[in-house]
Amino acid sequence: MPPLQPSKIVCVGRNYAAHARELGNDVPSEPLIFLKPPSSLIRTGESIRLPTVSKQVEYEGEIGVVIGSRLRRAGLAEARSAIAGIVAANDVTARDLQKSDSQWTRAKGFDTFCAVGEMAAAPADLASLVVRTRVNGKVRQEGRYTKLVFDIPAVLVYISAVMTLEAGDLVLTGTPEGVGTLHPGDVVEVEIDGLSRVSNPVISDS
Repeated sequence: MPPLQPSKIVCVGRNYAAHARELGNDVPSEPLIFLKPPSSLIRTGESIRLPTVSKQVEYEGEIGVVIGSRLRRAGLAEARSAIAGIVAANDVTARDLQKSDSQWTRAKGFDTFCAVGEMAAAPADLASLVVRTRVNGKVRQEGRYTKLVFDIPAVLVYISAVMTLEAGDLVLTGTPEGVGTLHPGDVVEVEIDGLSRVSNPVISDS
């Protein structure tokens, strides 16, 4: 696979109703989007570094989408055809900073806070996608595409009405319930069943 070098990483928050509830939030009436910097990207085997400024860094396993062609004010059919591939992704989050800050850039943007696996072709039936997160071999999250509040084409349509998505851009589609804190020495793995996997050790950034 060629290096993943997105011009931007666009993420969707609270896109599983059960995850929104576990954090005490309402389910949004339209996609809730935010950005992670490309400098946060790491690949499988690279270490997630826990910043000393946070005491609660959590994993968030997600279905990632790699954009294959430019999207601007796209319709549903165009958005679906622009999906170049699917990747397993970990939207690592400093939860305490997310709660304390008025926006999420710091909590989501540290170096190593976006772990991404190998890209695979998207299945013809997106509803077959399942994302699963393991910490030290134990399953902590399992999310089915059918439980997304906003499905992938709808998310791409929404984002492309706000900003142009370029080929190579990465979209993270939201995490299911079961998020939890990472500690030095952990190994966290996110897998899209049969398609993509990313596994990373966790260390202190000290």
